[in-house]
Amino acid sequence: MRTTIICLVLLLTGLKAQSATFISATDPHITYMGRVSFTQVENAVAWTYPGVQISTVFSGTSVAMKVKPASGFYYIEIDDLEPYKLEIPKDKDSIPLARNLQQGSHRLTITYAIEGHDKKPVFYGLFLDDGASLVAKPGLSDRKIEFIGNSITCGYGNEGNGKEKTFYYRLQNFCRTYAFLTARALGAQYHVVARSGIGFYRNYMGKIPDEIMPLIYPHTMYSKKGEMWDFSRYTPDVVCVALGTNDTTGKYTLSGLVNGYRRFLRQLRENYHDAKIVLMAGPMLSQRRRDDLRTAQDSIIHERYEQGDTLIFRFEFSEADKSLGMGSQGHPNVAHHAKMAEELIPFLRRLMGWE
Repeated sequence: MRTTIICLVLLLTGLKAQSATFISATDPHITYMGRVSFTQVENAVAWTYPGVQISTVFSGTSVAMKVKPASGFYYIEIDDLEPYKLEIPKDKDSIPLARNLQQGSHRLTITYAIEGHDKKPVFYGLFLDDGASLVAKPGLSDRKIEFIGNSITCGYGNEGNGKEKTFYYRLQNFCRTYAFLTARALGAQYHVVARSGIGFYRNYMGKIPDEIMPLIYPHTMYSKKGEMWDFSRYTPDVVCVALGTNDTTGKYTLSGLVNGYRRFLRQLRENYHDAKIVLMAGPMLSQRRRDDLRTAQDSIIHERYEQGDTLIFRFEFSEADKSLGMGSQGHPNVAHHAKMAEELIPFLRRLMGWE
């Protein structure tokens, strides 16, 4: 049996994949999951949110991808081999992923592992063996989740050890977050609209007030302008709104929380008439802030119920107690994210009847 060599080794040694056939990002055999744009870059796909996924099935013994240089970190899954995360260097755009695979068909999934608002990633396509091709377009589950969140949903510092005093992209991995783990466990596809520091009423410590989630949400990219997202492209069965941690920093008010929820829920319901919406409280909330957020959530849920909207629910993650260690700057680490997934999975399974 031929030895499989994951091309992280090739990347480190500077070798290039032995590939000659180029497959454009617009090839119909490629499946995309997440908010992506087909118009920002000609014959390419662009995005800014974490968790965007590219999948296909290819023939041959090797594969490489062409992406924007210095565009961040990607999580690579090929068949049942051990997944790995790789960083795209600033001086390369053609990145080997694997070689010396057995002849035949191979499943490939590429997931963007970090927030892309600074990196602005672009995917141009794949390189395969000479004469090889894409042989199948992977399907997506009928179950659909949307995660709307902040740094926790993005995986901020989840691969850190709690000692870091600043943010590093290399320590962020969406594929080890509660959101990714939950969707995988439930056999659901997902979309992510999230950024560190964001809120539905006010951002962290009141910073950048004109970039709160309701203003960004209608757009394909993390932006207040530009391409508008076509909501008909993805209609979730359930929307998990994991915001509130940043809203309750600094000088917030309970009325501000209630009014913020009111505005954002109206916006969500205009786009998703029949989706269940879950208002969540994250693990980084102290007791007073947790109590205030709970009060605001209960108030707005009662208000929506009186208006006939009975598809609004509330869910709380258990508060972080540091027993599992910490990620960067007080954020959940991968062990805590696994615990969060263990809490959320049965809740959504019961709520949605996804047995």
